[in-house]
Amino acid sequence: MLGMRTIFSAAFLLLLLFTISASAQRNPVPAIQRDPVMEADAKHNLDVAKQAFTPLKQAYKQVLLRFDETFAAYPDFSKMDEFLYIAGMSSFYLSENKGKQKIDPKNKRDLERFGHDRLVTDAKAFLSMLVDKYPQSKFVEDAQKGLKEIEASEAKTSQ
Repeated sequence: MLGMRTIFSAAFLLLLLFTISASAQRNPVPAIQRDPVMEADAKHNLDVAKQAFTPLKQAYKQVLLRFDETFAAYPDFSKMDEFLYIAGMSSFYLSENKGKQKIDPKNKRDLERFGHDRLVTDAKAFLSMLVDKYPQSKFVEDAQKGLKEIEASEAKTSQ
């Protein structure tokens, strides 16, 4: 009888150890608590920006305005890596005078937000932030290509 009790006790202790070990292996840092209302609003802005980014629309100013709004209000958005990529490339394309929305040289607000130097600086900053902050993102490789395009463009204009 004592032998059975010892076996059950040993089995219980092993089970307890495995349970403790398994729970210790879980992520000790809690996941970011996301506000469902802010997530929904940010997701809407991303969806609108993705539509504006398409080759058909090429509305890069609209992308940047949506990004600015979202980044200022909710920088912890779950899909910020994608938004950084779209915003970075939109900044670069606008700096190259691409897209269907043109910068009005008579509009002071346009010149402040969409001036060439600021667009290039923002493009590099957004793409670099994506690479640095989200190294596992599926957009990292494209962001690195974008950074190389920007470097090549800057080298070409400095000659």
